[in-house]
Amino acid sequence: MKKLALVTTLSAALAVPAIAQTPDPGQADAAPVAATTAAPLTGNLGLFSSYRFRGIDQTFGKPALQGGFDYAHASGFYVGNWNSNVSSGAGFPDGNLEMDFYGGYKATFGDFGIDVGAIYYYYPGSDASGLGIGANSGAVNNKELYIGGSWKFLSLKYFYSVDDYFSLRGVDSAGVSTGKNTHGSQYLDLSANYDLGDGWGINAHVGRLNLKNVHNGDYTDWKLGVTKDLSGWLVALSYVDTNASGNCSGASSYQPYCFTNSNSDNHGVITFGSHTKDAGRAIAVLSVSRTF
Repeated sequence: MKKLALVTTLSAALAVPAIAQTPDPGQADAAPVAATTAAPLTGNLGLFSSYRFRGIDQTFGKPALQGGFDYAHASGFYVGNWNSNVSSGAGFPDGNLEMDFYGGYKATFGDFGIDVGAIYYYYPGSDASGLGIGANSGAVNNKELYIGGSWKFLSLKYFYSVDDYFSLRGVDSAGVSTGKNTHGSQYLDLSANYDLGDGWGINAHVGRLNLKNVHNGDYTDWKLGVTKDLSGWLVALSYVDTNASGNCSGASSYQPYCFTNSNSDNHGVITFGSHTKDAGRAIAVLSVSRTF
């Protein structure tokens, strides 16, 4: 049996903006806090040289156009949507679009902040039926709850998957589906964002995924980056890397993060593209984005 291509998500995200591009509904500065007097609706748009979610390549090394909106009430409650193109080979058979919907509550107490909420990842046009024994027949999706805290420029956030992680079922060391569920998978995100002044900023991130019932599914990702605000346009350069198992050349056991350039589903049987890449390989990501 040919190995399943494994999706790993969020920006942020959420995706996790410290890794990729998704505006993180759980990050300390993602939305106005409870003290905000207005109830603003904001939008965001960006072009990125590659889309990394939790350190893992979602576009097979190709650029991504991303954007969304956020509404934050003065009470601290917020909702939002974020979207990006993706590669079907990242675990979304026949899909090429990611849509995230999230909502929660955020408040600050002096230098401290809290954030709790939920996020739903949806991939319209994709087919999850080939992602293992017992996989759902609808579109690939993921549902997570999160809770986070912050202090000044540091933030820590915990995500818990309440359903199969991006519709994936369990996989053994030979790459064969076991039919075991993957709900209860967890991701921990520690991030720092520091303002240097004069429009410059630096950021860092380390994250850890515990992927339930998938052989070699657990990994750590990290990121270092610098940003510059140019008249409202944010230019960013980041170095992203992981220790994910993505060896595409003769590994002795299942490598869930060896992705193909495409996946298509035909009645539960996945056809894989002819090209492969280590989806967790080190990379530099260049981006330009704007919030309006």
